[in-house]
Amino acid sequence: MSFKVVIPARFSASRLPGKPLADIGGLPMVERVRRQCLLSGADEVWVATDDQRIYDVVAAAGGQVLMTRGDHPSGTDRLQEVAQLLGCGDQDILVNVQGDEPLIPPAVIDQVAGNLAAHEGFGIATLCEPIERRADLFNANIVKTVFDVHGRALYFSRAPIAWDRSEFGTPAAADAPLKTGQWWRHIGIYAYRVSLLNRYVDWPPAPLEQLESLEQLRAMYHGVPIHVAPACAEVPGGVDTPEDLARMRALIGDKP
Repeated sequence: MSFKVVIPARFSASRLPGKPLADIGGLPMVERVRRQCLLSGADEVWVATDDQRIYDVVAAAGGQVLMTRGDHPSGTDRLQEVAQLLGCGDQDILVNVQGDEPLIPPAVIDQVAGNLAAHEGFGIATLCEPIERRADLFNANIVKTVFDVHGRALYFSRAPIAWDRSEFGTPAAADAPLKTGQWWRHIGIYAYRVSLLNRYVDWPPAPLEQLESLEQLRAMYHGVPIHVAPACAEVPGGVDTPEDLARMRALIGDKP
């Protein structure tokens, strides 16, 4: 199996500006993500940015980095530009690893690439993990997914899907224990076939995509099958807020 990893890294972020360069244990976050990706089976690991500061930090560390346009509406659009810059063929596989996942397990990078390679009828593959806390199920910042017996995604939503009609409609449900094995958190790692990326950028944003603010819904809206599987390793949450950054610094400590 052959694949490349691309780490989109934008400096601007509404909740935590400049987070790719945030120091975690003496290293910029984007460099920690890149080092995790280098432990996977990827042929190449690239950082894709629109900011000279990020470019310079990655280049100084000896990493492969590309300067991309600043007008991309989504990370998927940026990934397609990378595919063009690298001269990728239609059947090549690119894995998009979020630039705010400094503890991403290399095994899940290999897993999502392998899942796409093994399922020729799918244009995208991604991963999920069980939701065990009721608060997480009802948290709009945690994306949920449902999928069929073949691993084909049926939908992604910020809403608590699937809805337990027998429990969630009662006042006492808020404090009741959550059944395990019924709900799944979407993990934001994707493997794409380049042929799909080339089609994706020609489609206008879909109504459901805009409603939920979830770019994978553009592909589903146009009938692209997305493969979903439980992750083979636990994936620590990413860094979106100052509180997340403090938690990540505590987890990593002074590790080089």
